[in-house]
Amino acid sequence: MRWEGILLIILGLILIVLPIIGLVSVAILTGLAVLLLGIGLLLGGIGEMGESLGTGLIGVILGIIAVILGLGFIFDPALFAAIAGFLIYIIGLFLIIVGIIAVFTKAGNSRWNGVVAIIIGLLLLVLGANPILLGVLIGIWLLISGIMMLMSGD
Repeated sequence: MRWEGILLIILGLILIVLPIIGLVSVAILTGLAVLLLGIGLLLGGIGEMGESLGTGLIGVILGIIAVILGLGFIFDPALFAAIAGFLIYIIGLFLIIVGIIAVFTKAGNSRWNGVVAIIIGLLLLVLGANPILLGVLIGIWLLISGIMMLMSGD
């Protein structure tokens, strides 16, 4: 588990120093995945139209939406940032829930990871949808989790 802690520390430092680079990379990778999904849905929908017009049409419509979003994410990372901004609030809620679970169910140093998750989740809910802030806060969380992992020897 020592290498996992070191990897978390390295990733955390990268996100703290370069939060936008991380955002652009994630936007492009997500865009490629969504684009491929859209192409698959389009082809599947077209093939399905022979058997069921309704199902095939749904596949084509979802495929077109996915292709547009995928291309948007690839060529305009700001679109990804806007959608990610909405998801920041959901991430904040998840971090709070995971943190509470960790505080009440884990033993030893793992409880501190739960406390850190609760604090970062609350910050996300209070400070709002700022992609740079998200990158930095996730970087801090990874850094602290990596340090705690190394210290506890898990």
